[in-house]
Amino acid sequence: MKTCVVIYNPNSGHTLNKKKIPQYKRLIEKYDYSVKFIATQYKGHAKEIVSHIGYVDLVMSMGGDGTFNEIVYGNSLRHHQLVLAHIPIGTTNDIGKMFGYTDDIEKNIKLCLTGEVKDIDIPTINNRPFVYVGGFGKFLNIAYDTTREEKKKFGYLAYIMNGIKDFFADTKMHEITYTVDGEEHHVSCSMLMICSATRVAGFDSFFKDVKLDDDQFEVFIVTASKRLDIIGALGLSVFKDPSSVNNVISFRTSNISIKFKNRLKKNWCIDGEKLEINKMTYNIKNVHVIKLLVPKKNIKKLFIN
Repeated sequence: MKTCVVIYNPNSGHTLNKKKIPQYKRLIEKYDYSVKFIATQYKGHAKEIVSHIGYVDLVMSMGGDGTFNEIVYGNSLRHHQLVLAHIPIGTTNDIGKMFGYTDDIEKNIKLCLTGEVKDIDIPTINNRPFVYVGGFGKFLNIAYDTTREEKKKFGYLAYIMNGIKDFFADTKMHEITYTVDGEEHHVSCSMLMICSATRVAGFDSFFKDVKLDDDQFEVFIVTASKRLDIIGALGLSVFKDPSSVNNVISFRTSNISIKFKNRLKKNWCIDGEKLEINKMTYNIKNVHVIKLLVPKKNIKKLFIN
């Protein structure tokens, strides 16, 4: 019999009903797994659990994007990495939606355990891995500034409300030098995102035909300073090739260095959480590949191999 550890976050946006855990356990056991459920107790706990457990055939995340980020981080610290899976029960669930999961946990477990194991590129920022998005600037701090209480009370609407507040706040411009393929570029920007996903912040990604195993991530930079110009750049990029949109710089790469003229007042956001690093220079590159058990639904869309 195969072994499975389920790491769940009892404080995710849509709290996991503890009374249903025996039901989920029986369902997983039907797929020939012996199962252990472990609840996270504090921030960083999921990372610690994964980095210290012995060998198991599958580590399943039940939580939001931030919980899965911790599990990927913990897995990257292991000498022999484990196969991972992710069942979304957070507020936004960008990663889960990308893979074709629903809002039904039981259905998602079935979709997962009848899926396939795929290799997925994982970028790092100053050696700290993240799964699908990292960035700074206008609107990017909303994910970690929105409190747990707001998310429990209002759900996804909490992000919208804080987004409106941020829209009317003064826009901070950041003077940066970024280096790609040995060439330096100087730019003033209001926001910058590194994406490796088809969905970000509840919206379809700006980049089309995103592949999760092509050893590349997408870079999206907005150079506009006026509020309406920023919104216009974001809106048009959803429908058009972002490289053709005014006030937008976009490209794909596997390695970029970003140097700031002044230190950031608001830290980077990675996978919806605050990056606990505040430096003048950030190096982002693809150096990790994880094995992830995913539903079959979107495999042809998301993977080359």
